[in-house]
Amino acid sequence: MDFTFSEEQLAAAEAARGVFAAVVPDSVPSPALTTGAVAEGFDRALWSRLADADLLSLLLAEAHGGSGLDAVALCLVLREAGRVLARVPLLEHSAALAAVQVHGGPEQAGRLLARAGRGELVLTVAAHGRTGHDPAEPAVTARRDGPAWLLDGVQTAVPWAYDADLVVVPAHTEGTAAGRTVLALVPREADGLSAAEQISTSGERLAELRLRSVRVGPEDVIEADGAWEWLHSLLVTGTCALALGLGERVLRMTGEYTGKREQFGHPIATFQAVAVQAADRYIDLRAMEATLWQAAWRIASGAPGALPAAGDVAVAKIWAAEGVRRVVQTAQHLHGGFGADTDYPLHRYHAWAKYLELALGPAAAYEERLGDLLATHPLG
Repeated sequence: MDFTFSEEQLAAAEAARGVFAAVVPDSVPSPALTTGAVAEGFDRALWSRLADADLLSLLLAEAHGGSGLDAVALCLVLREAGRVLARVPLLEHSAALAAVQVHGGPEQAGRLLARAGRGELVLTVAAHGRTGHDPAEPAVTARRDGPAWLLDGVQTAVPWAYDADLVVVPAHTEGTAAGRTVLALVPREADGLSAAEQISTSGERLAELRLRSVRVGPEDVIEADGAWEWLHSLLVTGTCALALGLGERVLRMTGEYTGKREQFGHPIATFQAVAVQAADRYIDLRAMEATLWQAAWRIASGAPGALPAAGDVAVAKIWAAEGVRRVVQTAQHLHGGFGADTDYPLHRYHAWAKYLELALGPAAAYEERLGDLLATHPLG
């Protein structure tokens, strides 16, 4: 593989840096001081700027008003979003649009993609299953009712659900079409759909969605084989990109702090114990980066490998989950008590890192998945 980014990919990253330059992580109350959500909804002003910069339509074909770029470009943009803790559903929205474009029908594409690419419609994805620790697709059942589908089940920890116009819900089929996974595009106000508020470690508002005989027309269901697996892989890889950007910003904050903080007349960054810990975390970040681009490239190119692309995605998530945890823990340690000061943004990065570490499954879940893949696709 070639790690060199194209001019178009680099231009997308540069545009993202420009948009995110004005974002202040402390723009909402601290999650450490708030019993409920830090805000009612996501940052709509930032969302509008992303739409104006054509960053919401990054993966869409030109026919739908997009830039025609790929998962690598999206991850470059998400990396910038992670650095500033951008409070927008950029990952979920972009991944859902890509799934509609790649696996949906022309009617779905024509009805949704251009509007969503302009930010007029907001999409999110229910991807955490019933408990957050099990696969998402068994949590909801889909059964035929004439040409329509009826959905029943529960999806927990759905991000940005209170702000979304459509929620992409994976569901396993019953009846004559049993054993398949479909993707239902469920309107937030659909009859039979209810939400219970949940709060993430980052202080953001999540929702437990309960579906009771929610009727979805055939025009709002994606039945293509592999659609959910593809969407899930893109979501996981995008989460790794967010974790990488967050970790890079935290290590930079740590370097700036330890370069100024003095003990015994010297900056603590010059002490061997401090330098070694920072160097270890730098190695973590480089491993997170290498595995991220490998996974994104496999998704974007469809290139074959010794393992299916899911193997590269699993490796990337293992490194992202473990690496970002180690980075923020070391940062807190090297900052001393200052790292827990709620007037300083490091504690926010720690809270977001914990959310990203566990989002879509912890490292242990992907270690099991990787083991299963190795068992069924022996190397050599």
